[in-house]
Amino acid sequence: MVERLGKPDENYEDFSACLPPNECHYAVFDLDFTTEENCQKSKIFIIAWSPENSRVRSKMLYASSKDRFKRELDGIQVELQATDSNEMSFDIVIGRAL
Repeated sequence: MVERLGKPDENYEDFSACLPPNECHYAVFDLDFTTEENCQKSKIFIIAWSPENSRVRSKMLYASSKDRFKRELDGIQVELQATDSNEMSFDIVIGRAL
């Protein structure tokens, strides 16, 4: 079930702010960026969001179903797992994209 679709004018900060502080979620983000060589690129990320203060049962369910969910999506290029916002900062995401 898709809970929320972002708008084309929203950025990564808007996206990451939508993740709840105490619930696990899968999130997909299409990141457009420019490399140091001034090339326009795009990478599709899946983020397994599992905050530390979420329920243990929920964390286990999300961890065990992540690979199956990822296989259902076409075009995922980068996978990231995060338990807090620091683990999915924009700098980390850009680093993984490159």
